[in-house]
Amino acid sequence: MKKTQEHRPAAHPKRPPETDKKRRGLLAAIFGSLMGVGFAALGLASGLWAAVTARFMVPNVHAERSRRFKAGFPADYPPGRVETRFQQQHGVWVVNGVWQGRRQIFALRAACTHLGCVTVWQAGPRRFKCPCHGSGFHADGRNFEGPAPRALDRCAIRLADDGQLEIDAGRTFQAELGQWDDPDSYVPA
Repeated sequence: MKKTQEHRPAAHPKRPPETDKKRRGLLAAIFGSLMGVGFAALGLASGLWAAVTARFMVPNVHAERSRRFKAGFPADYPPGRVETRFQQQHGVWVVNGVWQGRRQIFALRAACTHLGCVTVWQAGPRRFKCPCHGSGFHADGRNFEGPAPRALDRCAIRLADDGQLEIDAGRTFQAELGQWDDPDSYVPA
């Protein structure tokens, strides 16, 4: 009996080591760069998260201009006058009116005492009107209609050293608390 040779498939020739190195280098470059991109993205996301968190921890304080301003000389306000030019910038109406039989110059906050909408001066009927919910206020600031629960607030006002009216819109006085009788809430006219 003859020995038969088993048929074995021919072995593939071994690849040269240079080809393996090139292939491994290419795979390392691909996976290495993807990994690098992933770590870079993770670092960027972490940095943004840290920045947002740090911003959240910082209070929302901004430099606000002074609430004090000069409004001219008392002689610039004839009896019955309601000055509207300070409403836009300072949120204040300056009035030369009568309160409890005394002529006074006072500053009223333009914010309605109901929900804080800005009131509008109506020269014809001589009243302040809230456009949001219809509250009405006399020229002296007292409320007479609508849902506003009280009169408009007065702002502190005084005569400065140069003789001009100086208004501090950051300091207010309420009529129902009897604060309109405070000498800092008006200037005698």
